[in-house]
Amino acid sequence: MAEPRLTRQGAAMNTGIGQPLIAGIELGGTKCVCLLASGPDDIRDEARLPTTTPEETLGAIRAVLGRWAVGPGFAAIGIAGFGPIELDRSAATYGQVTKTTKPGWSGADLLTMTQGFGVPVGLDTDVNGAALAEGRWGAARGLESHAYATVGTGIGVGLVVNGRTVRGLGHPELGHLKVGRLPGDDWPGICSYHGDCVEGLASGPAVEARAGKPGGELTPDDPAWDRVVHALGGLLHNLVLTACPQRILIGGGVADGQPWLFERLRTALVGSLAGYGVADRIAADIDAYVQPPGLGAKAGPMGAIAVGLGAL
Repeated sequence: MAEPRLTRQGAAMNTGIGQPLIAGIELGGTKCVCLLASGPDDIRDEARLPTTTPEETLGAIRAVLGRWAVGPGFAAIGIAGFGPIELDRSAATYGQVTKTTKPGWSGADLLTMTQGFGVPVGLDTDVNGAALAEGRWGAARGLESHAYATVGTGIGVGLVVNGRTVRGLGHPELGHLKVGRLPGDDWPGICSYHGDCVEGLASGPAVEARAGKPGGELTPDDPAWDRVVHALGGLLHNLVLTACPQRILIGGGVADGQPWLFERLRTALVGSLAGYGVADRIAADIDAYVQPPGLGAKAGPMGAIAVGLGAL
């Protein structure tokens, strides 16, 4: 099979109109987005809810599902949630959030909000869902493998190979990779598990903790961004040399709010790879290789719809 060219993608061609309605739930660390939709151009309803305690949040989502079930109904439910999540259907804890950095959510059972509706339920991580959505409707259409990275409140990476998200003993948690540090940088990081992993160094809360103000208030030449670029560049380097995806898409609040970061990250990746392996092919079309998601801010919520469609 010929390898697809690394070109930028335009608007989605398969919009979902005429497909089954899915109740999609993107469960984020700070907010939840519930969509009733069949695709990005066929969104029937939307509800946004704050992520508080598991009881309050899951109860509020269940109420939204109950309203939709009365009319117009839905064919499946898709959940794309922050992790880690137990995705092994044979495990007694299937559907539960495992050990997470989100206070109060370890052990929360995400499937309780879907009981009693009598439809198939799909479950995956938020980043895996976004990656699936980009493969179905966005900037990864036609590719055999791709990655979606979110850089926001947390950092995570969804991986798709041959149309399926990567699973093993668990699911990838690449946002918690340890990467090299800039000389003289001994800041401990903020991750409650690993300190100076990528998330602990380059997430939105990490930027604010180090700089003393949110990233949106920093100028592009603020030294804090040098450390962010270095950490994220290390993540991209390791991602290329392990999974070797055909394209890497980067979304999330930090990336969305600082579009100039893409040029710096592209430069960092090419420099870090130093010509090794497929580096020359990546460098030849680096703007396409590392780019924003084609669905933009819809990538996350539409990820839940893609997961629900997969359950059918």
